[in-house]
Amino acid sequence: MSTLKEKFVEKAKTLRAEVKDILAKHGNMKIADVTLAQAYGGMRDIKCMVWEPSALDPVEGIRFRGMSIPELREALPKIKGGEEPLPEALFYLLLIGEVPTAAETAEVTKEWRSRERLPDHVKKTLDALPVDCHPMTQFSIGINAMQTESIFAKKYRDGLAKTDLWDPMYEDSMNLLASLPLLAAYIYRRSYKGGVHIPPGPKDLDWSANFAHMLGYTDPQFAELLRLYLVLHADHEGGNVSAHTIHLVGSALSDAYLALAAGMNGLAGPLHGLANQEVLRWIMAVQAELGGGVPSKEVLHKYVWDTLNSGQVVPGYGHAVLRKTDPRYTAQREFALKHMPKDELFQIVAMLYDVVPPVLLEQGKAKDPWPNVDAHSGVLLVHYGMKEYDYYTVLFGVSRAMGTLAHLVWARAMGMPLERPKSVTTGWVKKQIAAAPPA
Repeated sequence: MSTLKEKFVEKAKTLRAEVKDILAKHGNMKIADVTLAQAYGGMRDIKCMVWEPSALDPVEGIRFRGMSIPELREALPKIKGGEEPLPEALFYLLLIGEVPTAAETAEVTKEWRSRERLPDHVKKTLDALPVDCHPMTQFSIGINAMQTESIFAKKYRDGLAKTDLWDPMYEDSMNLLASLPLLAAYIYRRSYKGGVHIPPGPKDLDWSANFAHMLGYTDPQFAELLRLYLVLHADHEGGNVSAHTIHLVGSALSDAYLALAAGMNGLAGPLHGLANQEVLRWIMAVQAELGGGVPSKEVLHKYVWDTLNSGQVVPGYGHAVLRKTDPRYTAQREFALKHMPKDELFQIVAMLYDVVPPVLLEQGKAKDPWPNVDAHSGVLLVHYGMKEYDYYTVLFGVSRAMGTLAHLVWARAMGMPLERPKSVTTGWVKKQIAAAPPA
């Protein structure tokens, strides 16, 4: 048994005992009151899930196992001579709750690289699709096609105690994380590079460097960007569409492949992961309509107002939870300032950071006028040559698998039940209002 798996067994045993004690002593304690506005408004801010890997604070932003993004970038192991943390180290942190050593991180890298494979039938399934099929559609179909590899499905069919369900879920999750870069790279090469595929690189390459290699990018700086990108997008607590979907489908004891594919369909929505490509499309349209180059602040200010007055939104600004600048945006901004300060698209993004929030505050409609992670990521990828913005959400999906699959392993270890909230009708609501005492 690997060190990672051994540590998980220890952590799970301890947390199960803690939760059992909490429920025995405080099971009836209320942690939230639900308003009609929340019930009709997408269940916003209702505390009704437990999600161990990360938590999102409206002001501080995302924390992975209690650690902020700046803390992660400082503490997590990196490649020799590198500046950005290894996603393998973040996965260890998300699963175990401890910062791994360099040796523990290297063990995860070695295990993922040893497990990587893309079955021939998955390739044939993808190749049967039109080449212009959206990459996220291909990604979801590919994950579903890989479900034939599920250890969880086989073990469950053969008969397995509920307390042991975490083990095959762990194995499925590790196999998926090992193989997702192969799937994602296959989709990229068939969609944009004439189907000329690149096999995995030497086994001494880390997860991100090997992914970059299979995509066809040889600049070491792109691999560094990919490490940062995959770390920043790895998790965003449990209430977002993709994470919640994966939790919900997994609660039916669907295996990791079925649950992850379902979550990726949610991530593909314009209000979720697809937003990153919408942002880049908008920024490039800004540049084109304003005659190329970098516009002045005054011209950009007018363009933003024109966008809002036409009934459109400024993509990449605002967030369902955050009420300050997304720290993931800040991390990407720091990367850009260091490595590509003269890039024209980055200069437009930087100028929008100064222009948009005051405009949105003046308009008075946005609860959060600050940029989110999507406002920046596409510009970084374009700088290094990845101009196919329809593909960006696939990168997001590879990353988001880390946090959500870590949660699925925990969900099975903790014996979390089938999720089944109660719904009501508007007629029921009217009766409750009528029966309520006068205010």
